Amino acid sequence: DGENLKDKENTNFQSKWQAVIGHVPQSIYLTDRSIAENIAFNQKKEKIDIDAVKLAAQQAEIYEFIESMPNKYASVIGERGIQLSGGQCQRIGIARALYKGASVLIFDEATSALDDVTEKKLIDTLNNLSNYITVIMIAHRLTTIQNCDKLIKLSNGKIQAIGKPSEVLKFRN
Repeated sequence: DGENLKDKENTNFQSKWQAVIGHVPQSIYLTDRSIAENIAFNQKKEKIDIDAVKLAAQQAEIYEFIESMPNKYASVIGERGIQLSGGQCQRIGIARALYKGASVLIFDEATSALDDVTEKKLIDTLNNLSNYITVIMIAHRLTTIQNCDKLIKLSNGKIQAIGKPSEVLKFRN
């Protein structure tokens, strides 16, 4: 809205802007705490909204796995999620971003450890959420980006093409 994010006098605006962004990296940082605490990251245990955690888990396609565990959301996952697969760790990270209620989600190769079926379910969920949030995806897998509204193809740090997937993907090289 015309606000300079680098303006030192505008730190309140910058903090508000950062609060609406959820980032899901390829490698998720997980702590040796419960699943609920890892999804509601940096929130005091007693303030965690378990219903919001469950909704985020459903949207991130990890709900059924968590519900199958003996301690469900209280299950401790070990340092860096040692008790989980790579895809499960990524889905916890995605649930974390969704729990935050971010209106802008940045996925940096965030689906790379997911199997094809889980990735498709997650992409379908994100497509359904796209009326409410903006999703920016950085990906190499074509299945991840084929339903995006707009693609920006980068090569060697330069924009090579911008447009609909059908337009940009025909210039794959």
